[in-house]
Amino acid sequence: MEIHGFAEPRFTAVREAFAGNIDRYGEIGAAVCVYYHGRPVVDLWAGMADPDAGRPWRRDTPQVVFSATKGVVAACAHLLVQRGDLDLDAPVARYWPEFAAAGKDRIPVRWVLSHRSGVAALDRPLSSAEVTAWDPVTKAVAAQAPAWEPGTAHGYHAFTYGWIVGELVRRVSGRGIGTFLREEIADPFGLDVWIGLPDDEQHRASRIVAPPLDLSGLDRSSLVVRALLSTDEPLDLNRPDLRAAEIPAVNAACTAHALARFYAALAGPVDGRRILDPATLAAATAEQAAGVDRILGTPTRWALGFGLPTPDVPWFTPTLFGHAGHGGSLGFADPASGLAFGYVMNRIHSTVEPDRRASDLAVAAQAAAR
Repeated sequence: MEIHGFAEPRFTAVREAFAGNIDRYGEIGAAVCVYYHGRPVVDLWAGMADPDAGRPWRRDTPQVVFSATKGVVAACAHLLVQRGDLDLDAPVARYWPEFAAAGKDRIPVRWVLSHRSGVAALDRPLSSAEVTAWDPVTKAVAAQAPAWEPGTAHGYHAFTYGWIVGELVRRVSGRGIGTFLREEIADPFGLDVWIGLPDDEQHRASRIVAPPLDLSGLDRSSLVVRALLSTDEPLDLNRPDLRAAEIPAVNAACTAHALARFYAALAGPVDGRRILDPATLAAATAEQAAGVDRILGTPTRWALGFGLPTPDVPWFTPTLFGHAGHGGSLGFADPASGLAFGYVMNRIHSTVEPDRRASDLAVAAQAAAR
């Protein structure tokens, strides 16, 4: 598999790790980008965007990044916080009165962003038609009772995070999350990132390659399953209508370059500009919750919309923040080292073994930056 792009000599190890992913882990199509102190030092891509059609991966190939979407959504919310339009400690119901139903009147915005609101799952799974329409989703979320006493524990809001934060952005700014992202962050910073991939960009998108998901034997009424699925059937994000919808916990489409540049512009200036000022970023990335996650069942650490690595992660540093996505995608920034990182791929690994692809790339980048 031919590797395209460049890696500066200091970061040759990232190219070697990328080649290793192809040889050892069976990449189909993938890209990695690293920024260092505000400029790109690695930008590599290889393989097939659509192996069935024989369409090659290109530098501008957008890939659905699943939950790596959540970091992008967080930046939209914090931009409103920075402007004084959204108060982290105000109740969600101040901006969205219907959300006060079922005992949720005192849940602050802060608890939603840190997965502590308790509104981690819906009692009734939604159809794909409801998900693409938006209003049925927000009505269901507004009516939902918390699964635990808000503020007393944290548990991954796999889908509801995006719907709640997305509706807050819409209520406060008057724009849907996809439009807000495009107008306030993507266009000003030259980022190929969308929540709601436009029709005229669909032909560029990479095709997800994943084994069928076997739902037999799952207790669809359990809190964990309801949180991690939320829909009556797993969403097929190869479908153009689902890529075009706003599903702001899981369906951002972006290039590796855009993901790395996005995090670089959060952590510091890129071409003389940054997305959030230092004080807003410091508040956004401060730890809010840590310990065993009520949904995932493993230790997690959360800032306000951004994940914080646990010390057992190979690429852990105490100043790093970002978000990973189902199947292997990863974006992060580390202001202390000046690194920003983006990795996207279309092969969803189904093995129970840890997925080393993003980890090996991130560790190589960190070693080169020392």
